[in-house]
This record gives sequence, C-alpha cells and structure tokens, in this order.
Amino acid sequence: MTLDLGAATVLVTGANRGFGRHLAEQLLARGATVYAGARDPRSVDLPGARPLALDVTDPASVTAAAREAGDVTVLINNAGVATGAAWLDDDLADVHREFDTNVFGTLAVTRAFVPVIEVNGGGALLNVLSVVSWFAPPHLAAYSASKSAEWSMTNGLRLALAPRGIQVSGLHVGYMDTDLAAGIDDAKSDPAAIAKTTLDRFAAGDTEILADDVSRRVQAGLAGGVAALYPDVA
Repeated sequence: MTLDLGAATVLVTGANRGFGRHLAEQLLARGATVYAGARDPRSVDLPGARPLALDVTDPASVTAAAREAGDVTVLINNAGVATGAAWLDDDLADVHREFDTNVFGTLAVTRAFVPVIEVNGGGALLNVLSVVSWFAPPHLAAYSASKSAEWSMTNGLRLALAPRGIQVSGLHVGYMDTDLAAGIDDAKSDPAAIAKTTLDRFAAGDTEILADDVSRRVQAGLAGGVAALYPDVA
C-alpha cells in the first residue's frame, strides 16, 4: 500500500515541538492538511497547521479531539515522555507516567481515531517508536519498556487493522537532537532528516521503518540474544 500524503488529512500528536513539529512541517510542505495536536494548542506556532487541543492521557480530551478532527485519514502517534526512571530506585509514579503516555495514551488516541479513518475511506497509522524498543539501556529503563510495549502493540494493531483498510507502520530510530534527548551526550541524528526519511518510507508503504544505522544494528543483534546485545552480563 502506498500513501499520497499530499492528499491526506493528518493528525500528528505532540506536534508543538521536537520531532513532531518536524513531521508536521514537512507534511504541510508536501501538501497535507495537518492537525497539530498539543496539550496547549496555543503552543503550536507552525503556519498552516490546525492546532488541536489533545492530552493523550485525558479521555475527555481524546474524545473531543476525535470529534473536532473528523476528517483525519492518517494518524501519527508521536506524543511521548521520557522521565529517565530506573527500575529500582526512582519514583514509581514516573514509571506509570511513561506507560500512561507512551502506551495507554497511544492506544487511547488510536481507538478514538480508527473509526474516523475507517469512515473516511481508510488510511494509515504511524507509531513513533525507538531503537530502545529493542534494547534496554539502564538510564532509559522505564522508557525502553514502554516503547517495547508500544512496539508489540503496533504489531498487533497491524494485524487488527489490515482488514479494515488501515496500514500500520512503526518507526525505530536512535537519539535525535530534540528536547527529549537533551540530557544525553551520545551522538544524535538531525530530526529534520529523520522526518524526511520517515515520511518517504511511510508513503512508500513500509510497515517497519528503520531510520538510522543504530536501529539497523540493534535489530540485527536481536537474533544473537542476550550475548549480542548485553555482552557484559551474558
């Protein structure tokens, strides 16, 4: 399945900054109609975008957004949070916050907008995942687990939505130079370049998008098990 993004009406969650803003900006440049979802729609400063009040953790907000944006044909679940919570020492509330946003928030928005997309003739859904869906660095313990759960959900949704005419894709990428990775010293990709690659591959119908070398290396390492990905403890 290929997508004509220029003819699509797209909702990007978390579109007021970072990677989501790059996606929204490039979609507009391709001719798409774009709803820019944000908890505070006043924070959306992208010319041409339609600001949409959307807190993915608030059921009433999600329901209202689906009612307002009733012409959506493509959903990009980009909104996410990383608290840096570790498994044993940090506040359990931070772990809950990551799962509430990255997993249950993504699911809530998906449930709300699947019927919208279906009524509008079918379309596509893209979940912004991470290379840490497949690898669990200690400084991103809870985030990694939430993204792993979101990856599994993406795979399940792909099977559930294919008969309903909705393509489901997942994006895997390493660190990008955005606020989410501001406290990390490792090499980071240009989010604008990753957005272009992502939208190109999404439009081409790729169901699993590996946007950088680190994602390709880690995916290849999965076959090697613990010894390949965690040699220090194997």
